[in-house]
Amino acid sequence: MTPEQYPRADQNASNPNAAGPGAPTGRLLPPRPPSTRFLRVAILAALLVSCALYLTSKSRWSIRPLAHRVLGTPLWSAGVVHGAGLGVDELNNIDVYKAASKATVYITSTIVKRDFFYQPYNTQALGSGFLINKDGFILTNYHVISGSQRLLVTLSDQSQYKAEKLDIDRSDDLALIRITPKAKLSFLELGDSDHLQVGQKVLAIGNPFGLEGTLTTGVVSSIGRSINAQRAKLEGMIQTDAAINAGNSGGPLLDSAGQVVGINTLIVGNANIGLGFALPINRAKALLSDYQAGRFTERPRLGVSTVYIAGDLADQLGLPREGGLLVQGIARGGSAAGSDLRGPSQVVEVGNSELYIGGDLIMAFDGQPIDHEDSLTRMMSQKRIGDAVELTVYRNKRKVKVTVKLRPSADEEEQ
Repeated sequence: MTPEQYPRADQNASNPNAAGPGAPTGRLLPPRPPSTRFLRVAILAALLVSCALYLTSKSRWSIRPLAHRVLGTPLWSAGVVHGAGLGVDELNNIDVYKAASKATVYITSTIVKRDFFYQPYNTQALGSGFLINKDGFILTNYHVISGSQRLLVTLSDQSQYKAEKLDIDRSDDLALIRITPKAKLSFLELGDSDHLQVGQKVLAIGNPFGLEGTLTTGVVSSIGRSINAQRAKLEGMIQTDAAINAGNSGGPLLDSAGQVVGINTLIVGNANIGLGFALPINRAKALLSDYQAGRFTERPRLGVSTVYIAGDLADQLGLPREGGLLVQGIARGGSAAGSDLRGPSQVVEVGNSELYIGGDLIMAFDGQPIDHEDSLTRMMSQKRIGDAVELTVYRNKRKVKVTVKLRPSADEEEQ
């Protein structure tokens, strides 16, 4: 390379031949050795690699902060949350669940069966229940523990206890069991199921399909339902659209105050379709009263089949508009069979069904008016075998009193 090819220190960058008057004589700059340039590149590359290794070796390192600084805005949009962002009804659900879930238990019932060769093997049935006092008393369904050789109760903190049976009521599918607690227990208060209203909010807690502590919500869809279960006909049931599935049986149905108003018992079909049924808690109170008094629990039945009529239909039949329960039949051997209560004498067609008429219209039970189809069932749940009850019936265009002494249930009895 000749000296003319080297730039002068005083040459203008845009015009290398330009030099101002009196400019000093230019001197030639020696070329930079190639090794110096390679060294700088190597040092810069080493620094970049070192930084990358340091950043990516950190356990909490993320590209997101860097991307946020580069992009300036997040990749999503979010609404502005004022306060907790929860409605009054949601807050109520949360409060009830926090309190009630601690008192809801998971029941595993071990049943010993025998195979074709008569060899024993164990099967397990799963269900729910709930604590009603600090002493470890638990209410559940009878079908949850029926036939069990061993009962295991799992609490919400996963502690487990063996349980013993205390009392049962097959006719109402009820059972009372107990554990011996090692620590302080949470328990639920019992409400009043007689004052439930259709449309009232209810919450169900249980262990459907073994999924512990599941909450579902709904409303009271109807009251006073009669359901033909596998073991018996269950009367005066609460119908709800709160989801109930296998494993929910025995769990609590709660009102918005967190009090138990029912015991989740059964559904229509093999899976939830919005038709769940719970036993009114006031029926369980009768079982508890019997146990506390040392009495054997056996519910009497009146031994009659009835249909509720009122209003225009009652007018057409020549009966009082306020209505009542029209006797359709009297069971042999039942309580009513030994009284002066009268059954039907003829049958008529009403719409697409037959109605038996000519029998007594039950209008009051121990002075309390019959104003719903499940009134008699609710009132009978408070009675015991041997009690005498007074029925006010409408017969031959006048009201008369009939006394019935209650006997043990007969298989063919309806109420």
